[in-house]
Amino acid sequence: MLTTRSTLIYVTLMTLVVVASNFLVQFPLNAEFAGINLADILTWGAFTYPVAFLITDLTNRQFGPQAARKVVFAGFVVGVALSFYTSVPRIAIASGSAYLAGQLLDISVFNRLRRQAWWRAPLVGSLIGSMLDTIIFFSFAFAAFFVFFGPNDPFALESAPILGAFTAEAPRWISWAIGDFTVKVVVGLVMLLPYGALMNVLRPLQAATAR
Repeated sequence: MLTTRSTLIYVTLMTLVVVASNFLVQFPLNAEFAGINLADILTWGAFTYPVAFLITDLTNRQFGPQAARKVVFAGFVVGVALSFYTSVPRIAIASGSAYLAGQLLDISVFNRLRRQAWWRAPLVGSLIGSMLDTIIFFSFAFAAFFVFFGPNDPFALESAPILGAFTAEAPRWISWAIGDFTVKVVVGLVMLLPYGALMNVLRPLQAATAR
């Protein structure tokens, strides 16, 4: 059973990650690497958001999917509410939609794989959840079609070389989405280290596998 103390800890951590990511996603990474302008492919939010999957997976491992869903929904309500004060409404809407879809998919995949090799459930769940999250977020936040969520961002819609390296061009938000997912894959791999270190501390309760 998820205790009040655990709830507060996990919800607080989730809220911090969501709010920070919603704020940082508005800022392109103004740097160059190998001649590539990273502002065309990355925002700072790409480095913080994958931590949300670690929080969800640790909750799922210790308390089970029902408890993980409670933390996700609580983080959604608090995080999105605060995001309206730290970012524009369209970003908050996009983030909330992507967050719910991605996290709930991660929980489902994790629970199906939890009895396999220790790394498979958190890795596969976070990668599949991240893919869905990226597609929903960048489409809702920047694609011209979803203007009914809020004003379009001219910079995001300007054409630029894909990933800043190819001759083919596309709206910048496409490269941001590709770059964002690439970073999520890398961070997802790195997050296996703290997950592996904590899995022996945060042992599953008897009812943790209940759906």
